[in-house]
Amino acid sequence: MVLKNKNILIGVTVGIAAYKAAELVSTLRKMNANVRVIMTKSAAEFVTPVTFQTLSGFPVRHELFTDWSKNFIPHIENALWADAVAIVPATANIIGKIAHGIADDLLSTTIMACEAPVLFAPAMNERMFKNPIVQRNIRTLKDLGYYFIEPAEGRLACGEVGKGRLPEIDTILWHLEYVLSKKDFAGIRVLVTAGGTREPIDPVRFISNRSSGKMGYELAEALSKRGAEVVLISAPTELEAPYGVELVKVETAQEMYKACMERFDGVNMVIMCAAVADFEPADYSREKIKKDSGFENIKLKRTPDILSEMGRLKSQQFIIGFCAESQNLEENAERKLKEKNLDLIVANDITKNIFGSDTTSIIILDASNNKLKYDGVSKKEAAHIILDAAVKGYRRRMGLEA
Repeated sequence: MVLKNKNILIGVTVGIAAYKAAELVSTLRKMNANVRVIMTKSAAEFVTPVTFQTLSGFPVRHELFTDWSKNFIPHIENALWADAVAIVPATANIIGKIAHGIADDLLSTTIMACEAPVLFAPAMNERMFKNPIVQRNIRTLKDLGYYFIEPAEGRLACGEVGKGRLPEIDTILWHLEYVLSKKDFAGIRVLVTAGGTREPIDPVRFISNRSSGKMGYELAEALSKRGAEVVLISAPTELEAPYGVELVKVETAQEMYKACMERFDGVNMVIMCAAVADFEPADYSREKIKKDSGFENIKLKRTPDILSEMGRLKSQQFIIGFCAESQNLEENAERKLKEKNLDLIVANDITKNIFGSDTTSIIILDASNNKLKYDGVSKKEAAHIILDAAVKGYRRRMGLEA
């Protein structure tokens, strides 16, 4: 969503990792980003320019004094065109040149002329990366506002094992989305809950629900990209923790209650997206219940109502709740909004097969009776829609806008 229709300039420098830049270009095109590639002369010894030209659909340039005309100066035109620049891989040489203002080829002159965000993805031998000169150059560029991704650890091209591998493509894409995202949540600490809790009956069996956790994880990731400090309290899911997010794993409603209450005073916003079980078995069996013992009756008791407790205790916190309903969606959402003292609520229509799906249908209601309705949107898109409404309400509450 963030990268769609964005102009991304990829700078490819020399190194065996240059072949991974081809995968990055291909992935960006699949995400409907516009891509151009500038290669150094040495990089063309590893991957031919025609490879990148085929993948990007745009001529690849590596000569500073080629294709100049009165109306087209390559390093200026590309610098003005780019919404973001990613140097993949970034060698010690290109890092050092930019840090010292050296512009002696097409890539370095383009970076010098560029006012868009520039992201470096270093890939080199671990000793080179740890060299004090390289580290000084990286610090210099960071201080000037350039972005860096830490290299990954693993087997290097030289055969050694250490820190110096090019980061994974997904990591590079995350950072590209980060540098291109608005930072309207900067300075805001947000607690997000996700997943469905499990309430144990015995060591083998539990009561749970069909929540996949996808919506909560998308919210946490979107918040991180938009500048928030995020703590994600997650019941069991099959999902990987979003990059840049503090993950706290819990299993039961009681554990989620404890984790939320411990952190509640230290956050500015809460997004309770988790499907917390309303009931738990009243009597837990430490031994597996045998089938012939019978399961005709399981006595249940209520779990803590985390959202109600937060609504009762809140001071400056902006609280967003979720509800999932099969009927009377808006009426039930409005009642929950008022009864639990929430600032915003997101209502899910569960008759539209949202569980485990990458799409959802939502209605957003706030305490001022404003209503937004979206049907059949991706959960990634829904996350940003919800956050747009959340930050607007939060800023209004804090007196930062009318």
